Amino acid sequence: MSVSTHSPVLLDEAVDALNVQAEGVYVDCTFGRGGHSRGILARLGSHGRLIALDRDPEAIALHGGIEDARLQLEHRSFSLLQEVLLAARAGRVDGILLDLGVSSPQLDSAERGFSFRFDAPLDMRMDTTRGTTAAAWLASAEATEITEVIRTYGEERFARHIAAALVEARAQSPVATTKQLAAIVAKVVRTREPGQDPATRTFQALRIYINQELEELRQVLPQCLEALAPHGRLVVISFHSLEDRIVKRFMREHALPPQMPRRLPLRAAELPQPKLRLIGRMQRPSTAETRANPRSRSALMRVAERTEAA
Repeated sequence: MSVSTHSPVLLDEAVDALNVQAEGVYVDCTFGRGGHSRGILARLGSHGRLIALDRDPEAIALHGGIEDARLQLEHRSFSLLQEVLLAARAGRVDGILLDLGVSSPQLDSAERGFSFRFDAPLDMRMDTTRGTTAAAWLASAEATEITEVIRTYGEERFARHIAAALVEARAQSPVATTKQLAAIVAKVVRTREPGQDPATRTFQALRIYINQELEELRQVLPQCLEALAPHGRLVVISFHSLEDRIVKRFMREHALPPQMPRRLPLRAAELPQPKLRLIGRMQRPSTAETRANPRSRSALMRVAERTEAA
């Protein structure tokens, strides 16, 4: 296992967006191989503090090769952010980073079952210590449920046909490996965008569902809002439209003042203030970054700052 096989996306841009204060307290909700955490630590002073979370036990075991007393690393899902901060007695924090999706080391580790490029057990769990594997779920899920998952999370127009093929195949033998799944999908999906494997959307859908990625995101965003100190920054990097839609709507919703009765006699200065202020526009990786790291091409970064509103 290597700690250097992952290039953090939008590294400088994300750390810049956090506006790191030397003695501040920051949270990296998706530690991975520690790339963004290293960037944050490089800007922290001796009394600064970084709390990092990851639900992948391999990420925790490798700890990014970082030995730094200012770093507190927790094997927890980021949906438990509030619990982690309470236990750490962190109080309100000065910045929170979410780098969503799956990391290159997870994709490149055959045994994790995230990729159709390798023949491996169909696992797909980010936290291999708990939960149901993709193979186990496919063995028992109804065709209608499989269809809904692939259609909703993969935005796959052939979802119903794929689900029917999977149910038919498992009647003969369990769909237990990545190559089996990819081969079944390839027989059904006859057309696909140039350069994209027919199984891409199905693998994405199963991974998102197995790890409850969108639900985790929906749970953590309100916790981030409450955890941030005034002027603290929330920085979110997403990799597909489903994630970005949730982030965009959340930030925009909380960047608007609360709705008040239309005839309430209030001056503008007396109106309740929104809890967030949007910072800049949505940002994408540079051309140079996408050339060096093609997996970064779908990344989108959004930034918001906590206001002083209660």
